[in-house]
Amino acid sequence: MLAPYALRSENTRGRRYPESRHPYRNDFQRDRDRVIHSRAFRRLENKTQVFTRRYSDHFRNRLTHTIEVAQISRTIASELGLNEDLVETLALVHDIGHPPFGHSGEDALNLAMQEHGDSFDHNLHALRTVEQFEQRYAGFPGLNLTFEVREGIIKHSCDYDPERFPHLAEYLLGQRPPLEAQLIDLTDEIAYSTADLDDGLEARILTLEQLRIGLPPFAVLFAEVEHRYPKASDKLKFNETLKRLVDRLVSDLIVNTRKVITEAGISSVKAVREHPQRLFAFSAQVGEERRQIKAFLYENVYFSAALKADKKKAEGVLTELFEFFMKTPEELPANYQEKLLHEPLHRIVCDYIAGMTDNYIQDQHRRFCPERKKALI
Repeated sequence: MLAPYALRSENTRGRRYPESRHPYRNDFQRDRDRVIHSRAFRRLENKTQVFTRRYSDHFRNRLTHTIEVAQISRTIASELGLNEDLVETLALVHDIGHPPFGHSGEDALNLAMQEHGDSFDHNLHALRTVEQFEQRYAGFPGLNLTFEVREGIIKHSCDYDPERFPHLAEYLLGQRPPLEAQLIDLTDEIAYSTADLDDGLEARILTLEQLRIGLPPFAVLFAEVEHRYPKASDKLKFNETLKRLVDRLVSDLIVNTRKVITEAGISSVKAVREHPQRLFAFSAQVGEERRQIKAFLYENVYFSAALKADKKKAEGVLTELFEFFMKTPEELPANYQEKLLHEPLHRIVCDYIAGMTDNYIQDQHRRFCPERKKALI
């Protein structure tokens, strides 16, 4: 039972290379399965989310984060009558273009590309990954995903200027993406912001007292938990509070987005695409709480002194390896060297490094940059 503004699988614009329909899976279910069975998806297990494995094996990595995003996304999609198969596929593929070492790696890779008048964008790299780098089928290159999934990969979190990105014109850059894609950006934030509070406390970068004093939305919910479970341990009180925080963010997003859709008179995918703004949104009050959480994390976790050394090491490893391959492209794998006939060297090096896991890039750094004697992460 889908809402009138949901994107139905039978209305897909299809695949780049036409294929016969599967007898018992719709097109978005097939896309989901192709993503799950891809090598790029499996590599997410060994890519940093925020914390490196030296802290704990219990912390999120890109793969576990992706699973959490998919779970939250399906819950919201079900409640709003959206296409759960499309939502799940977009959630599972949304981080597939991230390089090793989390945002530190992405920043370093982008800076390296800027030295050559170019840039790195993990959404655009994800599109290249599913269209070029995944080679699993004899009949076509890439995964041959549907238009809607490819569109959602690049448009779920930002809008691209048609004049700056003419090569993306097929993805309707002048229109909003379907609601199924709009949802992913906010569920991604719900998942990582609450998880990073959890991992930050586990890493002892954060303290419970710090959370209660510095984060008002957390303090209010913690007081409720403390009143109900006065004899519980601090860890269990924290867990209960975090559960309530996730529920507050998810519930508000459902209620407020339903209100926005109703007030805007949205009754079709066409109306969603033509609406001047994105329709998924938190209420004003919870939107402010969301901003407080993000500001708290940036100040106390992402740019904390505890993670500064890890960040610097990660950036150094990636930058040095990028420079090495720029100077000695003959050390690139043969299939990447073949691409030099069609694309510039810096883009080939970027593609190669962006696909690496944390472990593999450190192995490559030890192999090719042995003169750089530094403690790796």
